[in-house]
Formats: sequence, structure tokens, C-alpha cells
Amino acid sequence: MKVAKIVLLGAGNVAVHLAGALSSAGCRIVQVYSRTLASAQSLAAEVNAEPITDLGAIDSSADVFLFALNDSGLESIINQISFSGQLALHTSGSMPMDVFNGKALRYGVLYPLQTFSRFRPVDFKSTPFFVEANSAEDLLVVEALALRLSPKVIHADSFRRKQLHLSAVFANNFVNHLYVISAQLLEKSGFLFDVLKPLILETAMKAIELDNPATAQTGPAARNNREVMNDHIEMLASNPDWQNLYTFVSNSIVKMLHEKADNL
Repeated sequence: MKVAKIVLLGAGNVAVHLAGALSSAGCRIVQVYSRTLASAQSLAAEVNAEPITDLGAIDSSADVFLFALNDSGLESIINQISFSGQLALHTSGSMPMDVFNGKALRYGVLYPLQTFSRFRPVDFKSTPFFVEANSAEDLLVVEALALRLSPKVIHADSFRRKQLHLSAVFANNFVNHLYVISAQLLEKSGFLFDVLKPLILETAMKAIELDNPATAQTGPAARNNREVMNDHIEMLASNPDWQNLYTFVSNSIVKMLHEKADNL
């Protein structure tokens, strides 16, 4: 089946990037839905689509309804739509495919494993897409749609995709939160975040280049240097949350590297 017409539901970060990429790949986005008219209009103008805020106005002649929405609102929006043979796809890492069960006859998932921000372009060619569908025939359709955006298309069921999303939270969201804490600690000493950027880049490159990032682990916890760790914990006394975070992560590193080695 050739995907000719897509209704895009959502106008957030994921929707914005997917809309541009799909349009550039030759897909026709006919409508953009958002609860906010200004958001729908803004994104629709970029891809020459019709902006809508009324789910009852969805173009039923479309081939695909693509849901790029927050997880918390996905099921509610699905329940307000009357499906009539369209392929329904969502882009979530954590929501099961069966969120469509009982509503749409044809459904699946198109999940890009990537972080999306309005201010930064995304290289979809290097982004893996994880796909699934409730039929073998439609899995081929979803796969073909994903291949328009990236050569890295992988079949993954809802359980495996949820595990992927969990690992991504650790690798991306948690790491970025630690950058935020680092920046605030630097401010107390009068330094800018720029001083850490070479270190961050080198750390990321080692993790990318090595098969096992555990072999790249350095620092006081990797050396099990309790004197330095205790000193750092004392320095964080004014912020118990950061102190607990430092202690927990340090102990996790020690257990992973040292206790495992002791048991060999």
C-alpha cells in the first residue's frame, strides 16, 4: 500500500520534526490537529496542510492517522476519533500498540529513538525507527514509511520498545539532568558551563566508540576512593537531594565495578 495522505495529530516537538521530515520525503500531510489553533496553524503552514482543532473534522479519506502526542493524552484523543479503515500509528516509546485495540482495525507504532527540541534539527538518517503493527501486511506499510525517513528500521514489539524507552531515559533525560546540576554547581565557583564541554564530548565519544561503556568509567567511585567521595558528599550538605543522588550513583558504580570484580 502506498501512503498518500497523512493526518498528523499533535504539534509538539516530535510532530514538528516528523512533519518536516515526512513532507521532505514525499509524504503528503493533509491536516495537522492540535487543541491550540495557533499551534495547529503554525505547523500546518510549514507543510501546506489544513490546521484543525476539532477531531470531528478529521479527513476520513486519509491513509494514515499519525499520533505524535504526549502519552498522557494519547488514549483520550484516540477514543474521540471514528476510524474507518485508516492505519493508526503512534510515535510513543512507552505506550503499547494495543492502545488502539477496539478502536481502529489497523494500527501500529512508528517510534523514533531520538531526543527532539524545537531549536535543534534532527538527523533522521542516523535515527533508528522501531516499528510494529497488528498485521503482517501493515507491518510492511509501517516499515516502508519509516524507510522514507531512515535506513535504520527495526521491528520491536511493545515490551521491547518499552525497555528501549527506559534505557533512553537513563542515557538522555537523566544525563541531561546531571548536566543541569553540574551547571548550577559551577555557578557557585564563578565558572560557565563551557568549561565542561570538552569533558562531556570526550565522555560521550568513549561511550559511542566502545562496545561496553563500563570500560570507560572513571572517577572516584570507579577507583573506590572513599576519601574523595566523602569529601564531595560533605560539600553537598546544603542540598540533600543532590547529596543523596551523588551517594546513590557512587554506590551503584562501586557495586557494579568492584563488587562484581570481587566475585569473579
